[in-house]
Amino acid sequence: MLQPKTAYLTAISAWYGAFGMQSVVFAWLVTMVLREPAERVGLAQMSLLLPGMLLILIAGVLADRIGQRRQAAWSQLFAGLMPLVLALAVYVQALSFTVMVVYALLMGCASAFLTPARDGLLNHVAGSNVQRTVMQASLCQFGFQILGYSFAGLADQLGAEIILLVQSVVLLLGVWAYLQLREVAPNATSIEHGQEDVLASLRAGARTVIYNPLMRTVMLQNIAMGCFFMGAFIVGFPLVMRDVFAGSSGDLAVLNALNSLGLVVSILALLRLGFVARAGRALVVAQALGSLVLLSTGLVGNQTLFMFLVFVWGICGGIAMPMSRTLMQQLAPPEQRARVMSFYAFSFMGAGPIGTLFCGYLADLFGPQQAIVISGVCMLSVLVIISLSSPLWRSKLEQIQAQPE
Repeated sequence: MLQPKTAYLTAISAWYGAFGMQSVVFAWLVTMVLREPAERVGLAQMSLLLPGMLLILIAGVLADRIGQRRQAAWSQLFAGLMPLVLALAVYVQALSFTVMVVYALLMGCASAFLTPARDGLLNHVAGSNVQRTVMQASLCQFGFQILGYSFAGLADQLGAEIILLVQSVVLLLGVWAYLQLREVAPNATSIEHGQEDVLASLRAGARTVIYNPLMRTVMLQNIAMGCFFMGAFIVGFPLVMRDVFAGSSGDLAVLNALNSLGLVVSILALLRLGFVARAGRALVVAQALGSLVLLSTGLVGNQTLFMFLVFVWGICGGIAMPMSRTLMQQLAPPEQRARVMSFYAFSFMGAGPIGTLFCGYLADLFGPQQAIVISGVCMLSVLVIISLSSPLWRSKLEQIQAQPE
């Protein structure tokens, strides 16, 4: 039987390795096989994210009630079956835009129920060093994404069916890893909250997040990141590779892998550096630099330079994402942890559909690179406002743990 942290990190590695494969194959099928226009590319990518916006808050409440390990395992099992269905559609030559949207919606549902349950488990396997475990989980996330991207880059040679079959097997490996964990027993407060209806539980979680100025600020920057960064990444970048550089599935894979490599480089540096007390300040600086780098990717006409800037953008993200997640994990009350983390995920995933449509429409109107520039400027503007009007810049982790909820 695996140790709890090993099992948890194995489950994360399986999910994100499969996610890396999906990111490349999904974008390749929609943009390069079906040759859909920019607006429909944005709609297809929105379909992956829309269930998160609609379901993730309810999923967080359910995870606190029925068990985080149980919900995570069942959600990943459902996700593991979906690539088999899409592989069958490709094999019988029934692939269409409608099939891709249905697949995206079903995978989005699985992700919506998995995310808060998985995030709620982190504190139970982390021991006393939550920040280090967050970084280790992020390292597994982006490291295995690189492997997934690299394998999916062979889609032109192997065919989508093989990639999708491997994706399914990897997801099922993650189900086995979750089964190695013990279910977290609810404490007395959780049992009391379990008598509330779902809406009352959601309101309690919302009050916890809204009334804490640091949580509220992290949520706001997450919303902005979902609107401007996610749209640029999953809509703008594939369109640039297709329309500006005439790229292939291999080019998409390299692009995604370079982004994840940048994330891995910065996370390894953070692990070597040790505890980061000024997590809020690190978050703001990394996001600001990321906005400037993203803006620059929309101004270059050389594919090699474009890919290098995407790598640098990943380095910035590798600092920002662990810092924001650490802040929320440390601030969340134990009896509401899955709920609070569902609001955290909702702020990003819920904004994602808006970001994909926003970037898709901008790309139709002005071109994909101009859409990326506009996204970078918008994100930078939000960060300036947040830095000037919130305590995020001044906060220290030792202090925020003592703050009232």
